[in-house]
Amino acid sequence: MVKRKVRPVAIMFSEYYFYLTAFIDDKEVWKNFDVLNDSFPTIYRMDRIKGLQVLGERFHIPYSSRFEEGEFRKRIQFMYGGKLQKIKFKYSGNDIDAVLDRISTARILKEEEGIYTVSAEVFGKGIDMWLRSQGEMVELL
Repeated sequence: MVKRKVRPVAIMFSEYYFYLTAFIDDKEVWKNFDVLNDSFPTIYRMDRIKGLQVLGERFHIPYSSRFEEGEFRKRIQFMYGGKLQKIKFKYSGNDIDAVLDRISTARILKEEEGIYTVSAEVFGKGIDMWLRSQGEMVELL
């Protein structure tokens, strides 16, 4: 069993599940994460939470640092958290709109003979799963 002390900022629904997005509030736990002092929350699937304890503590997040769910959703695939990264790939499938619909930060850099060069800004490793699912239609650059 894993215990976390967190500062919750949102409850989100995606891919058939509810998720708690929360900032970890324990420096010892941060040691096991990719992103120390991450400015974005960690994602927890709510049906996997076995128990919780509401503490009497309060926390304040300055308005300028607030969590913006819409911006977060634009950059996350399959609710896999992680570092914010920029990706670039070539897409040679039948419908570039499928890419633009799936990755809302995707931008077409160029198109030559039906092959699109695309860049996007995404969180975590969920994008790797989606890119691999596209098979030969995608080539990472």
